[in-house]
This record gives sequence, C-alpha cells and structure tokens, in this order.
Amino acid sequence: MRGYLGLGSNVGDRRANLQAAIDALPGHGVIVLACSSTYDTDPVGEILDQPSFLNACARVETALAPEALLDACKAIERELGRDLESGVRHAPRPIDVDVLLLGDEPYSSERLTLPHAQATQRRFVLIPLLELDFDLRTPDGTRLSDCLAAMPLDEGVRREGPPLRLPGSGERLQ
Repeated sequence: MRGYLGLGSNVGDRRANLQAAIDALPGHGVIVLACSSTYDTDPVGEILDQPSFLNACARVETALAPEALLDACKAIERELGRDLESGVRHAPRPIDVDVLLLGDEPYSSERLTLPHAQATQRRFVLIPLLELDFDLRTPDGTRLSDCLAAMPLDEGVRREGPPLRLPGSGERLQ
C-alpha cells in the first residue's frame, strides 16, 4: 500500500533526526518513495513555549497493515531517543513519526485513526504533503489542497531546506 508519513523534530540536530528516521524506515519494512522539503514551523498544541520544529513528509510503500506501520514508526522513535513513556503530548522531542494516510480506505482503532486528524487541519502537515502530491485526497475524496486553502494564515510554516535524502542514495527527489 502507498501511504504518507509526517516527521517532526525540535531537539538536537533537527535535520539529522529527520534523516535518521527516513534512513531507518527500510529496516522496518517501509520503502521511501519521495521526501518533501523541510519546513521550520512554530509549535502548536498544548506546549507553545518550546523550540520551533523542523517538519517534512514522506511518500512510502509498505505491505504492513496500519497497526504494524504505527508500531514501526514508534520503534524508530524509540531507536532515535524519543521517550514514549513521558505521557506529555506535544512536548519537545528529537523525533516524531506519524502515519498520516495509508491506502484508499479509512481506518480506526483505539491506537490509530486514518487519515490522521492533522492531515487536514495543520499547515505544517498539509504544505509538505501537497508538495509531494498536489492532488492528494483523503479516502472520502476531500482534497487536501482545499483544506489548506480554507485555513487561516496564523500558523507559521517556513521552507527551511531541500528534500531529505532517500535511503540508499545520494539523490533528493520531490
């Protein structure tokens, strides 16, 4: 199945953290097809007094079921130093890897809802997602470009750098 992941970091070398997560995905059964540019973004959520984030999105392909893909993302977060036991949502973190969209069907469980709510409600997710595919839609047909167009411009999202490198190559693809 084809899917999209959102990545974020605001602790340490943010770009290196994002790249390390991208590089770890193949070892967890996830092929990275493309990466967006990186974007410096203002914190949102419960804790606003923290360093800005560096965010990006990746288009991926995997045979993993939704819960197994979530487990792979959480394993990568642990491998890269994220404390998943703190229980504090939106706290500073070296890495965050979210499953945003997977396949053509919605999915819902206690642990995971697809599409991810941020896939339609956060500029820092929509901008890099639309860079990968401007015609991207949710399983119910909602155009993500329409979601972005309807949003206020109060969430700071600034292009920071080029796309992350694909695992196993020196290339950067969009």
